[in-house]
Amino acid sequence: MAVLWTTVAVVLVTGVLGAGVLQAARHRSLLLSIVVAALVPVAGVSAAVAVNVNRMLISTHDTQVVSAALISASLLAIGLSYVLGRRVASGSRELTAALRGLSASRDGHDAGRTDAPAGVRLSAPAELTALATELEATRSTLRASRDRELALERSRRELVAFMSHDLRTPLAGLRALAEGLEDDVIEDRPAALRQMQQTVGRMSALVDDLFELSRLNAGLSQEQPARRPVSLVEVVHDVAGEARETARRRGVELGVDVEAAGDRLAVQGNSDELARALSNLVGNAVRHTPAGGAVQVAARRTPDGRAQVSVTDGCGGIEDHDLERVFDIGWRGQPERGTDDAGAGLGLTIARGVVESHAGSLTVANVGGGCRFDVRLPAGPA
Repeated sequence: MAVLWTTVAVVLVTGVLGAGVLQAARHRSLLLSIVVAALVPVAGVSAAVAVNVNRMLISTHDTQVVSAALISASLLAIGLSYVLGRRVASGSRELTAALRGLSASRDGHDAGRTDAPAGVRLSAPAELTALATELEATRSTLRASRDRELALERSRRELVAFMSHDLRTPLAGLRALAEGLEDDVIEDRPAALRQMQQTVGRMSALVDDLFELSRLNAGLSQEQPARRPVSLVEVVHDVAGEARETARRRGVELGVDVEAAGDRLAVQGNSDELARALSNLVGNAVRHTPAGGAVQVAARRTPDGRAQVSVTDGCGGIEDHDLERVFDIGWRGQPERGTDDAGAGLGLTIARGVVESHAGSLTVANVGGGCRFDVRLPAGPA
């Protein structure tokens, strides 16, 4: 019984001392804490055995064997705890680096960095590896979100600059005409009034585009009346008929190729919105096609059953690095900037917004001599 109480007392004393050492080392390296935690139980057992061996009548040989076993166990505990501590400490440092990269991604200070941590090495414990993997995924998500935010901010700045240009020029013209009429220095007053009407019309169209873009971005399409079956064949013919006179004045041939379909390429949607989207595409194609060129509007059913409208122009193609930007807010090709009938750079953005609000897709690709915009919409009831 005395041996039992002696062993308990020695182990408790060793545990209290070990807890004191851990408390004192709580702000030191994690490696030191792990080594101390591993050695405290071994030290307790060694101290208890040493005390009890001295009280027992055993041979010197047995004492040496027990001592050798205790020393070996202690060395083994130190070695294993050191290896484990190094592994955990290394994983902890890599987690710290991952968190630092996460903070940089959030603040937007890691743009262009290639030394961002890719997660804890496989030598780390599974829990740390899983945590680091989640942190890396979060960092990638934040970086993508930051890139989108920067792209939107760049688009907003470009839009403000474009709007300033597109409003300042017609307003200056209106002011000059108004002052000329007031001072009675304009002889052809009817022509001046017609020019003022045309300028006001362009500015009204610009305001309408801005309102439509705001509505699409705000997701207000659900406030529109319930959608119903719409024939893309009729929409294509209506849009082409409206644009044919403009194309004739520019010397551009406007052709229509509509596939004969029993349901007349029916889709579920809003005919006014779809007509506006296609009108933007056709008008953009006519504006960018030089005199003597041709614009082709084709509508047909795709093999997967979707309705497709393709608008092909003769603009000469779009630079590869600009293909991804043609649908950005305010984007316009440089040759168009400064022309009298240049739009606000919102037509393609609005067209894509309308098509996507109808669960469709709008893509662009270069073809021989120009580019082609493809509108694909899911089939609707006939």
